Amino acid sequence: MMKIEVWSDYVCPFCYIGKRELEQAIRETGLAGKVEVEFKAYELDPTTSIEDNAPVKESLMQKKGMSEAQIEGMFESVTDRAKSVGLNYNFSKMKNANTKKAHRLAKFAESQGKGLEIDEALLSAHFTDNLALNDNEVLLSVAESVGLSRDDAQAVLSSDQYADEVVQDIQEARAIGLQGVPFFVLERKYAISGAQPQTLFQDTLKKVADEMGIKPDLQVVGGSTDSLCEDGSCAF
Repeated sequence: MMKIEVWSDYVCPFCYIGKRELEQAIRETGLAGKVEVEFKAYELDPTTSIEDNAPVKESLMQKKGMSEAQIEGMFESVTDRAKSVGLNYNFSKMKNANTKKAHRLAKFAESQGKGLEIDEALLSAHFTDNLALNDNEVLLSVAESVGLSRDDAQAVLSSDQYADEVVQDIQEARAIGLQGVPFFVLERKYAISGAQPQTLFQDTLKKVADEMGIKPDLQVVGGSTDSLCEDGSCAF
């Protein structure tokens, strides 16, 4: 089984795009079921107030000193990239958020075997549903949507549970020289920084699989047109 570790943040637009690129590459290379993906915590802006849920556009204009026109141009470019992998972003309704609680909740979900599910649900909540990820009610709803106990999730959010695990991920990111997310580490040997083109993901997956002796599943790309066959396939 190939191990892939992914450092990302739930308010990072390219993290969701990169997640989709990786998922598609795994399918396209015939490695579905042969790869273990683990998401690790990272905070793009840990200085964001835990009460801040202002519109993303206003927040970026203040923090980056960019004009509204510059921000809108950036949003358009990222939105187009998201569409290329089947994601629909609406930056006009996105809310800023400190993601500490979301990361702690994700660590709890991982301990319950729901890590991958909640990573997808949290990204979707922010980028698709435009919900505030620093709002406890939003986080509790996300937890319930992936099959977690609301009471258990509430206990996590009302404490500092899993804070050490989140800090450990961030410290590990610094130790390996990570400077931005998403950041993909394959078998602690190869790394991909950013939401790179699909071909790079596929080529790297193939290289690692070959080195590990992992054989991809055969991919059927067409069926027979023989008149003795029905429904596009034949049984012998």
